[in-house]
Amino acid sequence: MTRFVSWNVNGLRACMGKGFLDYFRQADADFFCLQETKMQPGQADIPSEGYHLFMNSAEKKGYSGTAVFAKREPLSVRYGIGQEEHDHEGRVITLEYPDFYLVTVYTPNSQRGLTRLDYRMAWEDAFRSYLTGLDGARPVIVCGDMNVAHQEIDLKNPKSNTQNAGFTPQEREKMSLLLDSGFTDSFRYLYPDRKDIYSWWSYMFHARENNAGWRIDYFLVSSRIRERIREAGIETRVMGSDHCPVTLDLDI
Repeated sequence: MTRFVSWNVNGLRACMGKGFLDYFRQADADFFCLQETKMQPGQADIPSEGYHLFMNSAEKKGYSGTAVFAKREPLSVRYGIGQEEHDHEGRVITLEYPDFYLVTVYTPNSQRGLTRLDYRMAWEDAFRSYLTGLDGARPVIVCGDMNVAHQEIDLKNPKSNTQNAGFTPQEREKMSLLLDSGFTDSFRYLYPDRKDIYSWWSYMFHARENNAGWRIDYFLVSSRIRERIREAGIETRVMGSDHCPVTLDLDI
């Protein structure tokens, strides 16, 4: 059994002051993926004994960024998706292993007023093409903050959010296209009808206290290995960020 964890830490240095290391050690994951690290290598001392640490930082300091802690040394590591227009913000890391690819992603937010929706649509097509290319070689596990609540069950107030970033028809359709391209949402595969469980809450209006959240953090797997999914969790009690960690136990 292999355990994967993914967490948008909303600033790794800040999260380290809010209990990150306690959860990191307790989780004892084989792979621990981070999004929105908001840091450059060397800006903080990150204890990673027993792990190989890979970081992809945005060119803009204090913005975006991803990281992966891996107990197993990969065959290769890729940063970005190989497209110049999409590879300046540190959003993707891919680790290659003999029997799978692990991809962590921090999907661009469409922003208030949907000012970045057009870019988001271009990103979605490019990222889907990248993943399907990998999937042609071996199974893929992709995790991260994908910045979309796919279905109405995935957020507390769907009707009032239909034109807001993360729940537009355009973003939801891109997620549907990705799943239809040969990927499975591990949490919904196990829990198709489970309601009122989310991975992100606004810092405003006591949203987390009232559980007025969104499920926008995912583990997707190539559909041909979905029978190997043993558990998919959402660690709602873990604090330290406006997101909580999500987990996957997989026979691989």
